[in-house]
Amino acid sequence: MSNETLLEVEGLKTYFHIEGKVAKAVDGVDFSIDRGETVALVGESGSGKSITSMSIMQLIPSPPGKIEEGAIKLEGKDLLSLSEREMMKVRGNDIGMIFQEPMTSLNPVFTIGEQLAEPMVKHQGMNKKDAKKRAVELLKLVGFPRAEETVKEYPHQLSGGMRQRVMIAMAMSCDPKLLIADEPTTALDVTIQAQILDLMQDVKKKYNSAILIITHDLGVVAETSDRVLVMYGGQIVENASAKDLFTNPKHPYTVGLLNSMPDVADEKERLESIPGTVPPAHNFPDGCRFAPRCKHAMEACTEAVPKLRENEPNHHVRCILYEDQGGEKE
Repeated sequence: MSNETLLEVEGLKTYFHIEGKVAKAVDGVDFSIDRGETVALVGESGSGKSITSMSIMQLIPSPPGKIEEGAIKLEGKDLLSLSEREMMKVRGNDIGMIFQEPMTSLNPVFTIGEQLAEPMVKHQGMNKKDAKKRAVELLKLVGFPRAEETVKEYPHQLSGGMRQRVMIAMAMSCDPKLLIADEPTTALDVTIQAQILDLMQDVKKKYNSAILIITHDLGVVAETSDRVLVMYGGQIVENASAKDLFTNPKHPYTVGLLNSMPDVADEKERLESIPGTVPPAHNFPDGCRFAPRCKHAMEACTEAVPKLRENEPNHHVRCILYEDQGGEKE
């Protein structure tokens, strides 16, 4: 892994305007990803994880959604300044995406080979013959033993794990610099999950790309990630290396997430849970957005939104408990 910054997200705000209400789905998000790094974006449903990834890809439905502020820089180039035509060249070419449900992402009326070949013809100018040959190579790369037959098959003829492998092959077909994986293992059984995660890491190493993996499964995070971004209420509340996050979590929300994980070495009869639910994005509380669910909450927590601060080297936390320690995250 290098220290060369590949992606920078600065002050990102993505809002949805619905029936006179403003849903602040992503509200001032900052993070970066280095080349060769795997970064996990975690949090409960409704935290803003998928909207963050869709904002990077500029796939926010407009209306009602809109990127209100911020910058998204890939190798220093601000993607938000690009036209739709220019952005189409970035999608699939520089940034590949694996969506949560492959059956809805693959077209049922085209063969696997046709769908794999299309981005290579479109983005890399390959002729159809070379693209289909490359499609077979990609299927072999992601573990298909009978790739020559699979290119002629349709999505409904494949299992869920096989379809997800096709999605990975498609995402990697143009050798992207960044791979975004949105809940890539949710619908798969545990054995296939492990195979898919190993495959993503192998592909990353082969192409020296970076991965942003979006998940609510902390087991997946522990298995794959170099660094973890914990998201709550449209904001990053903790940013640390995976090792630091699991051994020394700081934000009460992160602690709650880790305590809710089953542990075979722990003989607790009941898992801990975080009371309440993520507030709707159009009705966030004043101050800290986690305060209504936090056992450490005090009156000051409701008065101002805490800033994301570096509490220890390369460990940032957004919590009043740590505001007297470290410096503000710019």
